[in-house]
Amino acid sequence: MRVLVVGSGGREHAICQALAKSKRVTEIVCCPGNAGIASMNVEGKKISCEKIGAMEFEKLVSFAKDTKVDFTVIGMDDPLVGGIVDEFEKAGLKVFGPRKNAAILEGSKAFSKDLMKKYNIPTAGYETFDDASKALAYLETAKMPIVLKADGLALGKGVLICNTLEEAKAGVKEIMLDKKFGSAGNHMVVEEFMTGREVSVLSFVDGNTIQIMSSAQDHKRAKDGDTGLNTGGMGTFSPSPFYTKEVDEFCKANIYQKTVDAMKSEGREFKGVIFFGLMLTEEGPKVLEYNARFGDPEAQVVLPRMKNDILDVMEACVDGTLDQLTLEFEDNAAVCVVLASEGYPVSYEKGFPITGFEKFDNENYFCFHAGTAFGENGEIVTNGGRVLGITAKGSDLKSARAEAYKATEWIDFKNKYKRNDIGKAIDEA
Repeated sequence: MRVLVVGSGGREHAICQALAKSKRVTEIVCCPGNAGIASMNVEGKKISCEKIGAMEFEKLVSFAKDTKVDFTVIGMDDPLVGGIVDEFEKAGLKVFGPRKNAAILEGSKAFSKDLMKKYNIPTAGYETFDDASKALAYLETAKMPIVLKADGLALGKGVLICNTLEEAKAGVKEIMLDKKFGSAGNHMVVEEFMTGREVSVLSFVDGNTIQIMSSAQDHKRAKDGDTGLNTGGMGTFSPSPFYTKEVDEFCKANIYQKTVDAMKSEGREFKGVIFFGLMLTEEGPKVLEYNARFGDPEAQVVLPRMKNDILDVMEACVDGTLDQLTLEFEDNAAVCVVLASEGYPVSYEKGFPITGFEKFDNENYFCFHAGTAFGENGEIVTNGGRVLGITAKGSDLKSARAEAYKATEWIDFKNKYKRNDIGKAIDEA
């Protein structure tokens, strides 16, 4: 089969890597892809990239039809929320991902909070605002700390945790008046601050059935000790030792299937991946957020551990036959450390040559490209804030963490930056 993957980051590289393991996949094309995907060399597979942007729906549909693509996987949030799946389906093309009316689960935080409230799915208390003055008035009587969230997509950065009233007022200005996150800040959710462990759980959904993948835990802050600005993710590990059998049973009874059923009841049947961002509070697990696609970098530690043929699973989601499959994961662990450009997520330089790729074997050590490109002389250079995701597997989390950090030393580029405490919470488990 000829498979098209839409996206350009580490998540899409991990998806391509998983698809390349399928005996049924003969060719993978990624649009627009990156230098790492374009450099993939898997025996018996043809792998390439085409410079078509993820939001160029018409061009993507035409490309898929003209080159006889059999199956398309949408990796990114923006095209999903923009309705790319609807466009592919209108053209009679088989595509993996939620339609526009279901991708709103991620596209609007206000929608997802209202859904949880209506269907009694545990989450933090909240209020929504489209008027900055009303939001400011509400904050005068609110309990601190408090969380402000831009309603729309903001590359994982549209969330502000405010410890004082002054910080919260400045946050309203930043989101709603200064439009730091663009139109995502036209509406805003003000949410109760929750404390506890964060856990990420990815799932496959076919509209009715939900199958849970292995748990993970992300590190969003730019600096060690969970300090600094929010990023798209500086590293992750899987499975999470804090995702216990009791937590799993609670979430299966109160969150996972209830979310799928709620979306169906609203006439928004969801097919694809639902990412559950959970907070393990003293009152029990609560939903922090939903995403309508694989998390990045969560995909980089979960997919390398999945035993199933990913194409079989994705087709089952599209066909509504997910209940006929059982997801299986290796009995081990994986840790991903992101190598970023110094200065991310604010400002950073690009175009520096990267060396050290030759040691990665794609069995226990993985180098997933996120922000890379080809330089003038054909060498691979930095081309983003998050440059590479260095993932290693091990028999347990501590050994995987040691191997991942060892592998980060194989790679070199100017202004290389990483957090040094990814997975440190493992020691407290």
